[in-house]
Amino acid sequence: MKPAGANFPGVDYNDKKIDKGKGELTLMKNFPSFINENSNKQQVRNYLKAISKSNKVQKPQFHAVISTKFQEHSKEELARISADFMAQMGYGQQPYLAVFHKDTENNHIHIVSTRVNKQTGKKIDDSYEKLKAQKAFAQVMEKRYGINEEEKLNQLLNYKIGSFQQLKTLLNRNDYQLTENTNDGKSITISKNGIVQRRISADQIVFTNKESEKRIRQIRAIFFKYRQLYSNKVFRVDDYRKQEAMLPIEKLKDHWKPEIEFENELQKKLRDAFGIDIVFHHKNDQLPFGYTLIDHKTATVHKGSEIMKMGDLFEFTPAVMDKRLFEQLKDYGIPNAETKTVLLKYLKEQYTENELSDYMLFENKKLKNKDIFNAIRNDVKDYLKNQSGDQVSLVKSDEGKYYAIHSRLHFVGELQTLIGEKQYQQFLNPQLFGEKQNENNSGNELKQAVNEMLFEWMKSSGTVKDPAENELKKRRKKR
Repeated sequence: MKPAGANFPGVDYNDKKIDKGKGELTLMKNFPSFINENSNKQQVRNYLKAISKSNKVQKPQFHAVISTKFQEHSKEELARISADFMAQMGYGQQPYLAVFHKDTENNHIHIVSTRVNKQTGKKIDDSYEKLKAQKAFAQVMEKRYGINEEEKLNQLLNYKIGSFQQLKTLLNRNDYQLTENTNDGKSITISKNGIVQRRISADQIVFTNKESEKRIRQIRAIFFKYRQLYSNKVFRVDDYRKQEAMLPIEKLKDHWKPEIEFENELQKKLRDAFGIDIVFHHKNDQLPFGYTLIDHKTATVHKGSEIMKMGDLFEFTPAVMDKRLFEQLKDYGIPNAETKTVLLKYLKEQYTENELSDYMLFENKKLKNKDIFNAIRNDVKDYLKNQSGDQVSLVKSDEGKYYAIHSRLHFVGELQTLIGEKQYQQFLNPQLFGEKQNENNSGNELKQAVNEMLFEWMKSSGTVKDPAENELKKRRKKR
């Protein structure tokens, strides 16, 4: 994040999140013993200020954020990634704190430290810091999760391609950027997130027209079958996230040009189930004029029209969706038509400015992990108990079932499954359960009164003796 003043406002920002219950301190490294998790924010800030005094460093705060896509990484995983990242960035021995935030859809963690080396008093090198951060993060992810960019790139460069444009499509689809070097025209630079991954000579690229007729027949058969099972209606997805990150929203927004993709349910199913990735080609905001087919199973790139004409496979619509919303909806588990109808009903109430249709929701059996499912269940129970909360909503299906929808954790599911039969019946019939509770209370009170009256009567008739008297007799016998 952008450098800030010498007062370390990042500490105050994260402390407020903790106070509001939206943040949790997960790491506090390399502070002296008198500064710990029980220290207040002013003590932490004073310590960082004390060791950051330097005439050459006017803005000593280091403040970074590591965010995951929705809940793909847990609080504990993000804490471990943060420690590795700080070590890789040269801040491993610096005092720093990491605070996990849970107030947005994406799990994320804030890291605050000082740019002044506490041992030498000199500034830690921050030249090309964003580029260094990308490199450091790539190394951390390779170490922790085996995500090796070099191996991945080698695999892609071994795909069978028929043209330079097909190579560019293949690499772009996998988040690589390919540029021809203008000074010689014979070499190509491949980069990712601004980091140069490879420079290769154009002579090294091998083009081939050899295609397996057997595999092409298989792909056609898959097309014929699955276009009947899944929606082939294509809609446009506009991505403004890059502009939103770079510019204030109030400036030039009317002139922003989004990155445009075209998506549909059939396309996603082919990619997930068969490794057949379809990339549409278009100019500006016009409808696609063609498509490329990437067959990951055989590592081959095809010209789409040579397998099936685009108009025979897809139906294009004028509908447009924002990329953020599109990613959210893909993260919901939608196992059947009833669930889809319920979610669509909820979305139309929440996103009135969007014209949403059922073909924009893709059926999938995506399940949340145990921790997330438990968090959803607890939030739903709290909502039913307190009748408040902006993350949980209840929707009644046409069949009469109630569904719970958790907007932050992207969940839609039957309420009865979440809370159990007894609580579900209590939710459906609150008055009946209230009457039963009153009946039980009245019955208990009557039973207690009868027992007391019976005991008093037995005492007066001599058929029961005082317990203290019985205890006294037992002691006499022992003597």
